[in-house]
Amino acid sequence: MKKTLCELFAWVWWFRVWLERANKWWETVRANQREPGKKSQYAFDCYCANFWWKKDIYVNEDIASINKKTIPDHNLLVWWFPCQDYSVANTWAKWIQGKKWVLWRQIKDILVEKKPAFVLLENVDRILKSPASQRWRDFWIILACFNDLWYTVEWRVINAAEYGFVQRRRRTFIFACRKDTKFCEFLKDKSFEDILHKDGFFYEEFPIKKETIGKKRCNFNYKDLLDVSKHFQMHFWNAWVMRNWEIYTEEIIPHYEWKQTLLKDIIQESADEKFNIKSDMSKWTYLKWAKDIIRKVWTPQEYHFREWAIAFPDPLDRPARTMLTSEWSLNRSTHVIKDKKWNYRILTPIETERINWFPDDWTNTGMPEKFRYFCMWNALVVHLIEKIWHRFDSIFENED
Repeated sequence: MKKTLCELFAWVWWFRVWLERANKWWETVRANQREPGKKSQYAFDCYCANFWWKKDIYVNEDIASINKKTIPDHNLLVWWFPCQDYSVANTWAKWIQGKKWVLWRQIKDILVEKKPAFVLLENVDRILKSPASQRWRDFWIILACFNDLWYTVEWRVINAAEYGFVQRRRRTFIFACRKDTKFCEFLKDKSFEDILHKDGFFYEEFPIKKETIGKKRCNFNYKDLLDVSKHFQMHFWNAWVMRNWEIYTEEIIPHYEWKQTLLKDIIQESADEKFNIKSDMSKWTYLKWAKDIIRKVWTPQEYHFREWAIAFPDPLDRPARTMLTSEWSLNRSTHVIKDKKWNYRILTPIETERINWFPDDWTNTGMPEKFRYFCMWNALVVHLIEKIWHRFDSIFENED
C-alpha cells in the first residue's frame, strides 16, 4: 500500500517534524491549515517555512469551503480538530457545531468521499465527557459515524509524561482502520482484551500493565444518529475498542520502565532578563495559592469559589504541567521556575518548544513572541507522535 498522507488542521508542524526528516518514504499529498478570524496566518507561514520544499500541496483555506473531491486520494488521514468545537447539537442534521466551523461533519464528508484506509484523530481528553448535560454523547456520535462507514476503531487517552516525556499532557487519540485492510482482518478474530493488551494499534509503543481498574462491554445498536444523540450513554474509560456493533472499554494502567525526562533537563543555561519576573511577587503568590472565596451572583445568593494550590515555583524535578494559552502572561497557569541564577522567571519560547520535543527555534519564523507561546500551547508532544508513526510504518509494510 502506498504511504500517502493527508494532514488537516496541520497547525504548524507536529506530524511531519520527524516524518519527512527521518522517513522519506511517506508522501504528503495535502496539508491544510487556517486559523479562523485571523488576518495574519502565522501557523500556516511557520508550516511553510519549515517544510518549504512542498509548498504546492499546502492550503490555507476553510476546510468547509473545500470541495472534498479535489482532495488527492490518500491512505492515511490525520486530523487534529480544535478542541473548542465538539459539542453536539440537539438534532443530528446540525451535527457538531462551534466557532471554527462544523468540523466533524467535514471529517465525515472526507471519509465518505475519499475512503482512506486508516485514520488518526486527536483531541483533548474531555471530548469523551461532552456535553455536560449528557456525558459521553458526543463521542457516541463520532463512533456511530465510523461504524456506519465500516471502520474498526481503537482509541486511547495518553498522558505524555507517563511514557517518559517532559509534559503532563493528556490527549485522546482515535485510530480507525477500514475493514478491508489486512490489519483489520488481523484484528477480526482477536478478543477485545488482546487488542488492547497485545495486538492492537497502541500497545506496542504505549505498553500497559496486565491488570485493569475496570472494564465494560456493550452492544452498539441504534436506528440513526438522532437516536444516538437522544438515548445513548456509556461511561468510557481510558482505552476502548469498537468492532462490529460492539464496544469494549477498560481503565488501563500505563507501564513505562525507562528514564523520565524532567523539567530541569530542558531548561536553558541562560535566558534573557526580559523573562525574569519584575512585577509584584505578591500577585504571583496570590494567583498560585489555594482559595476559598465567598462570592455573590446577581441575586443575594452566595457561593464558594475554590481553587487548589499550584506549586510556586514549579518544581524542576518533575515533568512540566500542561501548557495553556496564558503561558507568557501573569496568570495562575503560567509556569514559573527558579533558574540556576536563582531568578524567578517564566519559560522562554525555546523551553516551551523543548517541552513539546520540537527543535529549538522551530517557531522563530517571524511570528510575534506571544504567538510562539500560543503555538506551543496548541501543539502535541512530537516524540509521542513519532512513536505512533513507528506503528504506522509496521502496519503499512504488511498491507498490499
